[in-house]
Amino acid sequence: MERTGRLDRGDGVELAYALLPGKGPTVVFLPGFASDMTGSKATTLASWCAAEGRALLRLDYSGHGASGGSFAAGSIGTWTADARLVIERLTEGPLLLVGSSMGGWIALLTALAMPERIAALVGIAAAPDFTEDLMWAAMAPPERERLLREGALQVPSEYGAPTLITRGLIEDGRRHLLLRAPVPLTCPVRLLQGQRDADVPWETALRLAGRITGGDVQVVLVKDGDHRLSREQDLGLLVRTVGSLLAESNITDL
Repeated sequence: MERTGRLDRGDGVELAYALLPGKGPTVVFLPGFASDMTGSKATTLASWCAAEGRALLRLDYSGHGASGGSFAAGSIGTWTADARLVIERLTEGPLLLVGSSMGGWIALLTALAMPERIAALVGIAAAPDFTEDLMWAAMAPPERERLLREGALQVPSEYGAPTLITRGLIEDGRRHLLLRAPVPLTCPVRLLQGQRDADVPWETALRLAGRITGGDVQVVLVKDGDHRLSREQDLGLLVRTVGSLLAESNITDL
C-alpha cells in the first residue's frame, strides 16, 4: 500500500511524497514546472506499479503541490536538490527516473549526479534549458528589463493562473544548462514527445538525444500529441515504455 508523508529538508520546509513498496528498480516520477504528483501521468504510473508489484516514488518539490516552501524562492537547482533529498532518504538500489517537462530536466540532472543508481530514464516532453531557451528567449527587451529590475514577471498561461518567472529562476537555470555540451549518460533513455506541443518544440527531444553520449537512446514522436501527453493513448504509451524498460534484464542487476 502506498505510504504518504513529508520530509523536513533541514530548513523547516517539508517535502511531500508518496512511496509504494515493491520490486525494483524503483520508478521515480518527477513532475513539471508548477505541477505536482497528483497529475494523471503520476497516478497512472502509481496504479500500474501497484498492480505489477513495482516500487514507485512520487514527490512534490518545494513550493509545489502539498510541499511547503515558496514557489517564488525555487529554482532548477533547488528543485533538483529537493528531488535528490527525497530519493536518497526513501529509496535504495537502482532507479528508473520518469520526468515530465521540467521534471525531465531535473531527471537528467539527478541522473548525472548519481549515475551509479540510474537504471533508465524516461522523458515526457522533457524540457532541459527551458528557462533560457523558452522563457528568456521569448521575452521582449522591455520584459527582460522589468524582470531584472523587479525580480519577477507574471506571464499569461493557457493552463489557468499566470506563470510566475523570477530573476532567480533564470539566473540559476544558466548554471544547469545541458544542451550546450555532451550529456554523459549511458543508461537507456526514452524520450516521448508530442509534435503538437505548444510549450516545448518537438525538436528539443532530437537535440537532447543527440547530446546524450550513450547509445541506447530512443525518441518516440506522437504526431497528434500535445505538451501534456495525458490522453488515454498517451498514458498507455508511457506505461508500455516504463514496462518495457523494467522488463529488460540489463537494468535489473545494477
